[in-house]
Amino acid sequence: MEITATALSLNVTDPQASAEFLSTHLGFTEQMSADGFVSLGHPTAGVNVIYLRTGLASFKPDHMRGHDADGLLLAFVVPDVDAEHDRLVAAGVPMLTPPETEPWGERYLQVMDPSGVVIQLVTWVEAPAG
Repeated sequence: MEITATALSLNVTDPQASAEFLSTHLGFTEQMSADGFVSLGHPTAGVNVIYLRTGLASFKPDHMRGHDADGLLLAFVVPDVDAEHDRLVAAGVPMLTPPETEPWGERYLQVMDPSGVVIQLVTWVEAPAG
C-alpha cells in the first residue's frame, strides 16, 4: 500500500474558529474551505488537519455525525516545547497544562482550541532519573 498524504478530520462546533487558532498560533495555512469545512496544511507537520462542523449531512458514518472531537488529543512534536510555551503565553494563549516531563521523557504542554480540541506540543528529552 502506498500512502500519498495524511489528514485528520475532526467534528467541531466552530470549524473557522479552530482553523484560525491553528493558523494564528501554530503556523497552519488554509488549503481549502466551504460552509462547515476548513482544511489546513503545514509545511513541516506531515499531516493536514480538517475541521468539519458537527452534524454535516455529508459526514459518514451517519451514526457518528453528531459526535464532537471530545476527548481527542492532537499532538505535534516540536524542537523546544519551553520556547513554544513562552511564545504562546506571550500571545495570550491560556495553558491547560504548563510544560511538564513524563517519566518516559516526554516533555509537553497542552492548550485548547476554541472548539475544545486539546492540542499538545511535545519535545522528547532524556527520561528523568527514576
